[in-house]
Amino acid sequence: MASVAREAAAPATADSLDVSRAELYRDHQWQEPFRQLRAEAPVYRCENSAFGAYWSVSTYKPIVHVESLPELFSSSWEYGGITIADPAETVNFIMPMFIAMDRPQHTAQRRTVAPAFTPSEMVRLNESIRQRTGELLDSLPWDTTFDWVDTVSIELTTQMLATLFGFPWEDRRKLPYWSDWAGNIELVHNEETRQQRLDVLFEMAAYFKRLWEERAKAAPGPDLISMMIHSDAMSHMDQNEFMGNLILLIVGGNDTTRNTMTGMVWGLSQFPDERAKLEADPSLIPNAVSEIIRWQTPLSHMRRTATEDTELEGQKITKGDKLILWYISGNRDESVFPEADKLIVDRENARRHLAFGYGIHRCVGARLAELQITILLEEMAKRRMRVEPIADPERVAACFVNGYKKLPVRITRY
Repeated sequence: MASVAREAAAPATADSLDVSRAELYRDHQWQEPFRQLRAEAPVYRCENSAFGAYWSVSTYKPIVHVESLPELFSSSWEYGGITIADPAETVNFIMPMFIAMDRPQHTAQRRTVAPAFTPSEMVRLNESIRQRTGELLDSLPWDTTFDWVDTVSIELTTQMLATLFGFPWEDRRKLPYWSDWAGNIELVHNEETRQQRLDVLFEMAAYFKRLWEERAKAAPGPDLISMMIHSDAMSHMDQNEFMGNLILLIVGGNDTTRNTMTGMVWGLSQFPDERAKLEADPSLIPNAVSEIIRWQTPLSHMRRTATEDTELEGQKITKGDKLILWYISGNRDESVFPEADKLIVDRENARRHLAFGYGIHRCVGARLAELQITILLEEMAKRRMRVEPIADPERVAACFVNGYKKLPVRITRY
């Protein structure tokens, strides 16, 4: 471990253990540096990166430890927020959101939107999600190549977002477009793309401002915008905070579920014995959903900032230090998940995954994500539908969203 630390202290040279490099995810080459970090330096100081100095936290136990101490390891935008990119670098102004707040503000705002994701709401939404999923699957071409990402993953998650927001159906494709710009922290490296991102966010703000004004004049409804505007905790948000929470809910609802739906197809194709096991026994679907989410890990990391000097796994952390919790690596920790690189549909502890986070910031929409993926697998099983990739996926070049741009597939019957 000491030798690794000395290498990091070398003059400004490329650090082979800088796992924030976008090309690692674009080229699907992130496994080996994380394997090395987990074995040699589970809490590692990277001095030189495009995002500045940071600590990589790469194994399961210290990730859970940091998440369990939100006062010591802050999520607040006031300290730096939740991604490796500092907020001021991404949009030139601050957009607070409840995931990037500490208690008590976080608690009050999260409580406002939580009723949209309760077990009773999942029961209520089940029928409409199943209907939309079935209709989409029935519209797909068989024995013809098409892009699974755009045709299925994006469309299903966009329909769900439009339902949650009460968003105009004919404009629903604006939601993934905005999400792609809002969630892409790599744009901070280029002034032109930073400005383009800002323009897109202003377009989004203007559209949602109109919806906000409409819902403010109407009686409270079940959609998320209405819940926010008619709540004590969120009704007095300024424009930036409203935008921040919208981005949280859109990126959280779009990128995570959408990329898991694609990772599901790709992952099962890489482990045909596991796919055969699932096709033979659909009762494995609920557990397989957790395992697919673990294996894919659609958001690679979250950031925390130390609020005082402390120690983590023998490393001295200084007040103000940036800690990056690599969920994508924690979910491959062999000490918790044996044969962690393998997708195992009946893995006994699949639900212990960290893809939804841990502690007070655990994903508020986790149940909904699981429901959508479960229904997709169930409806595919009813139709004995096997989705076969015909080429490698085109992946997103980003260290935050672990995602897919394209996956050409064909459907066959099993």
